[in-house]
Amino acid sequence: MPDRNRPARRDLIAGAAALAATAPTLLHAAAPTALPSLTGRTVLITGTSSGFGRIGALHYARLGAKVIATMRNLPRPEADTLAAEAAKEKLDLHIVEIDVTSDDSVAAGTASALEAAGGRIDTLINNAGVGISGPIEVQDMEATHLAFNTNVIGMQRMIRALLPQMRAARAGQIVNISSQLGRVIVPGGGHYSATKFAVEALSEQLAYELVPHGIEVTIIQPGGYPTRVWQNRNVYTGALKERSDPERLAAYEPFTRGMGTEDGSGRSADPADVPRAIAEIMAMPAGTRPLRRAVHPGPKPQEAINRVAAEVQVAWLGGSPLGPLIRAVHD
Repeated sequence: MPDRNRPARRDLIAGAAALAATAPTLLHAAAPTALPSLTGRTVLITGTSSGFGRIGALHYARLGAKVIATMRNLPRPEADTLAAEAAKEKLDLHIVEIDVTSDDSVAAGTASALEAAGGRIDTLINNAGVGISGPIEVQDMEATHLAFNTNVIGMQRMIRALLPQMRAARAGQIVNISSQLGRVIVPGGGHYSATKFAVEALSEQLAYELVPHGIEVTIIQPGGYPTRVWQNRNVYTGALKERSDPERLAAYEPFTRGMGTEDGSGRSADPADVPRAIAEIMAMPAGTRPLRRAVHPGPKPQEAINRVAAEVQVAWLGGSPLGPLIRAVHD
């Protein structure tokens, strides 16, 4: 069976570095289409109870993919309504319980997902995440552990669980949801930027290391969208404020005044922008997909940083023994 996901360009360059790679014909990106086809692709996405995850699960399935939509705390109404919508449209969508903060849940859930997928997940979309706002000093250890365990360590759990079967296939794709705030910082944002900066670094390093294995990594950097992330964040932020030392809260006015009350109002961009961008990237020929994609109709301040960071990486390591890996990702 042909390996439709092998990134030929990267294998060529990695081979120059004496890394185990092959050198088939170079593939070129096709012109983007309004509705790319994902037929034949199996996609696993975390955090599908709402927002980008739920919209994406349905979007990829409508484009022909077999979708493994995961969420925690099953059974729950969000799973029932997602399943009902998929059944109504006769979509190939399967719901599996995965709590990315739990080793056991990730192990059991990914095993079930691989069984449902016939042993092969082509694309992993790490979408699950939380936000807890407030000044850094106000972030207690409970909030700190939750933010990093979900946004960073949870992603690592999923990567470790699914990479072995991708490496065996010498093909695959990992899409990690970061944020504008993975490159720029807003005071009072809690550990959200810290976790997303970590996601950016983890993802880029992984992209270099996976070149010889024919697996690609893309980082999605959304701006602000009107999803349930705001309401969910308020639950965690409100609880943090309730248990915080009044003296610490008072020390950081006005950042602490609105903790737990943000509603995302004023944001009117279409959250479907993000799944549409991911689907477009999935449909690109392997070896042509970008490392990063900023997604928002408004300002994208991170793009300047993305450009400079790529230039620095190539200038610093492009001529070293690691150069073929670096250039394979950035060329």
